[in-house]
Amino acid sequence: MKNLNQLHYFEVPTVMKHGLGAVKHLPAELAALGVKKPLIVTDGGVVKAGLLDQVLQPLREAGVAHEIYDEVVFNPDLKTVAGGTERYLKAGCDGLVALGGGSSMDTAKAVGVEIVHGEPVLEYECAEGKKELSKRIPPLVCIPTTAGTGSEVTLWAVITDPARKYKFNVGGPLLAAHLALVDPLLHLSLPAEMTAGTGMDALCHAIECYTCAYAQPQTDAVALLAIEYVGKYLRRAVANGQDVEARYYMAMAAMLAGLSYGVESAGAVHAMTQTAGGIFPLHHGLAVAATLVPVMEYNWMGEPAKYARIALALGVDTFGLSEREAALAAVEEVRSLVKDIGIPSLREMGITEKDIPMLAQEAFNDPQTIGNPRDLTVQSYEQIYRRALEL
Repeated sequence: MKNLNQLHYFEVPTVMKHGLGAVKHLPAELAALGVKKPLIVTDGGVVKAGLLDQVLQPLREAGVAHEIYDEVVFNPDLKTVAGGTERYLKAGCDGLVALGGGSSMDTAKAVGVEIVHGEPVLEYECAEGKKELSKRIPPLVCIPTTAGTGSEVTLWAVITDPARKYKFNVGGPLLAAHLALVDPLLHLSLPAEMTAGTGMDALCHAIECYTCAYAQPQTDAVALLAIEYVGKYLRRAVANGQDVEARYYMAMAAMLAGLSYGVESAGAVHAMTQTAGGIFPLHHGLAVAATLVPVMEYNWMGEPAKYARIALALGVDTFGLSEREAALAAVEEVRSLVKDIGIPSLREMGITEKDIPMLAQEAFNDPQTIGNPRDLTVQSYEQIYRRALEL
């Protein structure tokens, strides 16, 4: 049971604006933040898809000077961040625009940390003995091109340290974006596989944050609506990328699920996938989707009433079902969703039985293990990984 004597808090430093064609307002929003020359942080895929041009057009029309850093890589590492910091300083920028998925947004946040603190972001890892952020990052506008990570509204960035083969967190209210500018029209070109993976990441954020020990009324509210939107619209978005209504509500689902993090963390799925992603070249969303069902199979007994409520949010008719039956129905509904949208298995991603002992130990060591709705051991993680390889 949650400790009701503990002082809980919920903080949203980010202004959220959204709508079809929202990027047209970028020049005015930058001016309102006092930014005269932003560094646009993005990746080659976004450039190739023509999305950067859609953002640059209003900037050019308004005569806004800008610099482009399009070298963000999948699972961004310390070198990627340092490259962005160097470009920002050399070009004399005074703000940031992150355009892309979680990798671009996390990179921009980390660049912001290095700019204001004058040190590598690694010095501010969320770990014992490391420094805490003491300064607000430069003005940052996040423009997501996927509906998944919710990084546009979270207080966190995840960066890879290649030396340790480890993905670490840096975060807090001082790291959050100043503005999330969400334009679902930028999502129309996202391939079906990436739509599926990022959408499942949003669903996982919502389910884990709704059921973890850090949950509170504010996070519960946004998590449940995010779950409802994913259950209703993800299949449509995967089936027809040009379905604007589905894209809009999936964008809202990702943002709401990002808010459900609050100021804390998630649970076993993210402990597993974040650590595994530092070792193997895994797409985070797809890895999350491949492990969510086995974790739910394990976790439901820790929060059966909440799992029953998840079933309702996903559109399951739970009338006449016991709490246990309804909780298990939530697991089965997510299993059906994963199957319908064609998520590859962990085995298809290259994970094998011989990797399980090492991955289980790494997951157990991850701070997101704390707060999971059911107690975890290394053996628990081994059990979950074995189950994931069976699916």
